[in-house]
Amino acid sequence: MVERKNKLENSVFSFNLVQYSSFMKYNKIDTRLFIENRKRFVKKMKPNAVAVFTSNAIMPRSADAGYNWRQNPDLFYLTGIDQEETYLILFPDAPKAEWREVLFVRETNDHIAVWEGKKHNKAEATAFSGISNVQWSSGFEQLLNVVALQASTIYLNANENDRAEGFPHTAETELAKAVKTKFPMHAYERSAPIMHDLRAQKSDIEIDLLRTAVDITNKGFLRALSFVKPGVWEYEVEAEITYEYLRNRGTGHAYTPIVATGGNACVLHYITNSMQCKDGDLLLMDCGAEYGNYCADLTRTIPVNGRFSKRQKAVYNAVLRVHNEAKKMMKAGMVLNDFNMAVGDIMEKELIGLSLLKAADVKKQDKKSPLYKKYFPHGTAHFLGIDVHDVGNRYAKLKAGTVLTCEPGIYIQEENIGIRIENNIVITNGKPIDLMANVPIEVDEIEALMNKKK
Repeated sequence: MVERKNKLENSVFSFNLVQYSSFMKYNKIDTRLFIENRKRFVKKMKPNAVAVFTSNAIMPRSADAGYNWRQNPDLFYLTGIDQEETYLILFPDAPKAEWREVLFVRETNDHIAVWEGKKHNKAEATAFSGISNVQWSSGFEQLLNVVALQASTIYLNANENDRAEGFPHTAETELAKAVKTKFPMHAYERSAPIMHDLRAQKSDIEIDLLRTAVDITNKGFLRALSFVKPGVWEYEVEAEITYEYLRNRGTGHAYTPIVATGGNACVLHYITNSMQCKDGDLLLMDCGAEYGNYCADLTRTIPVNGRFSKRQKAVYNAVLRVHNEAKKMMKAGMVLNDFNMAVGDIMEKELIGLSLLKAADVKKQDKKSPLYKKYFPHGTAHFLGIDVHDVGNRYAKLKAGTVLTCEPGIYIQEENIGIRIENNIVITNGKPIDLMANVPIEVDEIEALMNKKK
């Protein structure tokens, strides 16, 4: 192994900041975002408290290969550093000014540069994060020991998304265990409630990042519209969409894409994408591009042969009407859990109109187990941002700047029809902003684009 150098700036692999931008698929994000995010976080900390954050670990896949790595969303939100082996200490009441914000990044060398590629040096880490005190990750434990003894409270972070299942071991849980063992007499607080509150309200910079992700997603959808025809395979459609995401500087898919034809569309999280698209069937595509770690989440359902049948059109337009009515309800002050239930009432009427439910049966139903759930088993909205299922409080009144999906659907297994329509919405104090307003959604639009002469 090549001997480590203390100053990568002297290495033949040193690059200036402008050159470094070419090593990321996405353009450098405005550093003001991360500076402001940290300011907002420390304002909510208790006096004389220190908060620590860590990057995600690389999960082994086999032999010396790892699964695709993605940065811990909270660490990224606070630093903009998209690199493994990264730590952050925030200590706003520290007795020494240089301890108030300390960023730790992996010390690189020529050997790492050859085998893995460019990593941040200290100057670059400062330029991306806005943190002046940058140290190598090898010094994290030593400095944490020093600052923790000056603090009375330690904030630890964890994945507290209420959609998360199980209790997996992560870099965060391992760090929390080590810190509590080292400092058993300290008071402890959770960072997650603060992060959830902050991340739910998107800044203008974040909205612009989401707009870029949406624009890339739209390009993928338009490509699929011109490609799909009877006989193509779901995985071929996925490949066309993926191509468009990558060629437009997207990191890739924001989540595992759903490309589901026929009855597959009735499986809500179908991701096999292995079946052939047949004449007369519908194709549901739930796909979104990731850009700068920010996620788009689009769903559209199209006819494989370019023309909706009369029944398919009726169901599609019923879903679209629910989507449009639901979108009107999305504003500051709404409670997400209540909103999801209210949309169910709208869906009931559409299902009765489609002869899938009977009005008399609906009147007699158990409200705790509504009949519409047979054909519409999921909620209408979830938080969106750095995570596709982003953090937020579904039981509290939402504030302006929150971004949600709007995604009603109707799934009729006996008719081989599964239709979902999904856009991304910014909540305001007035009319909601539909980030996907330019993505084709009407039946006539979709059919015209699919039958446009090439």
